[in-house]
Amino acid sequence: MFRVGIVCCVWLLAAFEPAIFEPALAQSPVERGSYLVNTIMACGNCHTPRDAEGKPIAGQVLSGGGLTLTTPAFVATASNITPDAETGIGSWSDAEIKHALLAGMRPGHGRLAGVPLAAVMPANFYKALLPEDLDAIVAYLHTVKPVRHEIPDPVYKAPVHRDPYPAAEAGFDTAMFGDPVRRGAYLVTIGHCMECHSAWSRGVSDFSNGLGRGGRVFPTREGEPAGPPSIAANITSDSAAGIGAWTDQEIRRAITTGIARDGRVLKPPMAYGYYANLKEADLADIIAYLRTVPPLQ
Repeated sequence: MFRVGIVCCVWLLAAFEPAIFEPALAQSPVERGSYLVNTIMACGNCHTPRDAEGKPIAGQVLSGGGLTLTTPAFVATASNITPDAETGIGSWSDAEIKHALLAGMRPGHGRLAGVPLAAVMPANFYKALLPEDLDAIVAYLHTVKPVRHEIPDPVYKAPVHRDPYPAAEAGFDTAMFGDPVRRGAYLVTIGHCMECHSAWSRGVSDFSNGLGRGGRVFPTREGEPAGPPSIAANITSDSAAGIGAWTDQEIRRAITTGIARDGRVLKPPMAYGYYANLKEADLADIIAYLRTVPPLQ
């Protein structure tokens, strides 16, 4: 599950802002998991196959094949994460699904037993998931329609490497969530936004000196119309190179519709269609956090 994203622990926040978040108290684990998977985490952005026009194929949600990456370190296609027992994760226990999300490792049984997931799987960001959210994601994945869809095995040319993400390593807890900036930091972390938007060179991310600087190049995806590559934007608070001079509404529009401040149409792999369904409170928290990202050029 992967690419840029944004969401919030709404039901956890009721204690701090009951008037705003009270409806979330009725949210079931499956509903919460669906919200996370289909908004901030944008899992279908990689795990749902697309047609020749780049649109998700109906009836094949999360069945794999939505993204194939060829890099010097690996060639990998996004896995089938539906509950199909043979080609998906239907034979995995809850603990094994959680381990795959948090550590990027497959279970020690079945197809590709014990083989790590490719580094494109942002387990280094998902490590930040609160236990309640992790449980909710697993609960939701059990409800997804099982689809038999066999995906090519990954080819590794080097050991799988993930750069630790400082905010995920430090962790989050609900005591922090009285602060919109901390809530936004959580959303941006589990949305693995900085996976794409931080400085990156030769397979290594620089979260210490290049957080949010952008510049990473993404070739056109297989199955999408040919065109120039997409370059991750600078999303630091720098007023010239970044988004420091943008209004909240301009940032919100860019996240949810893919329209930049100057009217340019932004490009994939940013998952605008998923982020469009984020709650307004979540978007506000994300923007509050982005305002605090140190300016870089």
